[in-house]
Amino acid sequence: MAQDREDEQPTEGAPTPEEVSARAARSAQELLDAWYERVSRESLAGERQTIGLFGGRSDDEVALTRGTRLARIGEMLQIVRRYDIFHGLTPKSLRRMLEELGPTFVKAGQILSMRSEILPESFTRELSRLRTAVEPMDRDTVLAALRAEYDRPIEEIFDAIDDCPLGSASVAQVHKARLVTGELVAVKIQRPHVQEIMAQDISIMRSLARHAMRFMGDEQFLDLQSVVDELWQSFREETDFLVEARSLEEFRRNNAVCAFVDCPKPYPSLCTRHVVVMDYVEGIAINDTARLVAEGYDLREIGTKLADNYTTQMLDDGFFHADPHPGNLVVVDGRIVYLDLGIMGRLSSHDRSALSDMVSAVARCDSPGLADGLMRFSVSDTSEVDKAHLLADLDAIVADYGLADLSDLDVGAFLNSLISMAQKDGIELPSSVTMLARSLVTLEGTVHALLPDTSIVEIIDAHLRAHGSVGELARRESGRLARESVAATHGLLSAASDAGLAMRMLTRGQLRVNLDLAGTADPLEDLSRIANRLTMSVIVAGLFIGSSVVYYARIQPVIFGIPIIGFLGYLAAFVLGVWVAVDIIRENHRRRRR
Repeated sequence: MAQDREDEQPTEGAPTPEEVSARAARSAQELLDAWYERVSRESLAGERQTIGLFGGRSDDEVALTRGTRLARIGEMLQIVRRYDIFHGLTPKSLRRMLEELGPTFVKAGQILSMRSEILPESFTRELSRLRTAVEPMDRDTVLAALRAEYDRPIEEIFDAIDDCPLGSASVAQVHKARLVTGELVAVKIQRPHVQEIMAQDISIMRSLARHAMRFMGDEQFLDLQSVVDELWQSFREETDFLVEARSLEEFRRNNAVCAFVDCPKPYPSLCTRHVVVMDYVEGIAINDTARLVAEGYDLREIGTKLADNYTTQMLDDGFFHADPHPGNLVVVDGRIVYLDLGIMGRLSSHDRSALSDMVSAVARCDSPGLADGLMRFSVSDTSEVDKAHLLADLDAIVADYGLADLSDLDVGAFLNSLISMAQKDGIELPSSVTMLARSLVTLEGTVHALLPDTSIVEIIDAHLRAHGSVGELARRESGRLARESVAATHGLLSAASDAGLAMRMLTRGQLRVNLDLAGTADPLEDLSRIANRLTMSVIVAGLFIGSSVVYYARIQPVIFGIPIIGFLGYLAAFVLGVWVAVDIIRENHRRRRR
């Protein structure tokens, strides 16, 4: 062993592994220090987005001070340096770092856990654990927060408030309480100053993404920027508890006719932007299968009803619970009760129709139909999408999943493949679609504990067939046929008009043919560039061969043992060859950036 260590000693002058690691650490430290200094200068300059003749306000509702901003940046940098992000983060270290960074980054991690097209599955699975309880607020803080929300003494509203919280999260804390009228309620109280902290952190994250894009290019940070924007929107909604109160009311209305699904009833007169008061619900956790069986429940029935109702939320209501994990589902008196409606998703009628068509296309192994559904979902311009490449990718996905038995279909893998393929082909899907995809994966995990031998896709398919009566299907298909007939008629008339115009132009000698090749903006310019390169290559080869002939002929005069004419030919061939090579490399780099 000693001999082995001696053999592994570095040679004289070569850097040791410790020196290499130290240099890398110094480089990472210099990057962080440079960014910190730049952001500090901007903060001290007081640059804020304003509008108006005599100034204006920031687009953020929460006022940010320079001192707290700089202090927060220093705190964040200390945490980031401790986790050494420049040498790579494991899923667990990323989750722990986000937890230490605070509520904003916990929320960012929760959003990233639903964005499987951005992070690998191992990371999204680990980030989905960012739901654990945090240090609870003490009773005095809770009472002070409640007093600040009401214009009357809280003793006139609440008869008693439990000291021990039912749950404590990064944004809010929930306590069991009793109203003066006798009802048992759950009171969700927002943590003091959480709005200021989260607004400040998002502002810093925007600045970090903006500066990083200058060094690494827009393409690498496109997804990060979309996450920051989604985080800002989520922050505005989740810190406004009136949104959650409205979601509770809407969810109850949508499921009023469903006897086995419910959610807590809110008390609108007692709800504010920072407090939600709703019915207290105590039941059996849906993943406590042993207790459910002991209480006489049928696990298969619970799982089937849960998946069936979720399909109704998606395809019929267009308003669905975006985080159906077991901690948000309890069983009470034969009803499945959804808790914590802070994160809800919406699908428009257009999106629901496209989603239904995509499901049908997968069942029929219809790649063109699946492509059409994806294109309808896209929020970006799809005119430049390579349709042939898209269909080839979809053929591969349909071949992998379309022929599989429903009970064997891996929903998570299928959706991840579809979303990744869409991103690769330049189809930008809305956040509601990626949220729905992640929600289905979460729901499948919840249902699997109840129905281990059944796929959620089977239940969705059964729901679609059960709710598709002959009359309804006929009405739907007749409406679709009418719309397609009108579109086809207009297309035929337009084609006939264009054909007549083309014939008149042809007889007058005015018809021109425009050549359009896929992947190029100006085909004639590209052909001209190719011809120029070929010409230059022939010239370079001719100069090299001619100079070689002159060299062997020893034509006078001679310099450095080479005839002057041959030397000049070699020099010209070398310069022109380098120019052609540089031009090719520059053009390839330009195409990759596009």
